[in-house]
Amino acid sequence: MRQLAFDFEAVGVAAIVVASDVLRRQDRGRRAYLSGQAAEASVLRAYERRGASLLNQRWRGQSGEIDMILRAPDTYVFCEVKQAASFDLALQRLHQGQMRRIYAAASEYLGLLPEGQLAPVRFDLGIVDGRGDVRILENAFGHF
Repeated sequence: MRQLAFDFEAVGVAAIVVASDVLRRQDRGRRAYLSGQAAEASVLRAYERRGASLLNQRWRGQSGEIDMILRAPDTYVFCEVKQAASFDLALQRLHQGQMRRIYAAASEYLGLLPEGQLAPVRFDLGIVDGRGDVRILENAFGHF
């Protein structure tokens, strides 16, 4: 019977470094995901205090994803959530291309509603700073 042995010296340090980099990237990704979930939960609580209710979270259409879709008393709210060390940095994380994708995804979502494109809508930005403080910017990126 032949024994197989792994020759670590033949592989060298480079393979170990690559494996270490992969693990660090996975850890950063996991932390970013959990941090994003926490930010969304904080923003949701702020909306609930305002009387809004969550309809969908991380809704995905063919055009893209919407972090939160809420129903305020008289409006459907499409909310993008951004988190950063400061509110200013969080604001800088929303880009034109992302806004276009959110508009397109919102249009898809509205197609599922009885009111369709005639439904009253608002596009908000929920921002969370490094301390966990939340601000909701209503109509943050224009009208649909």
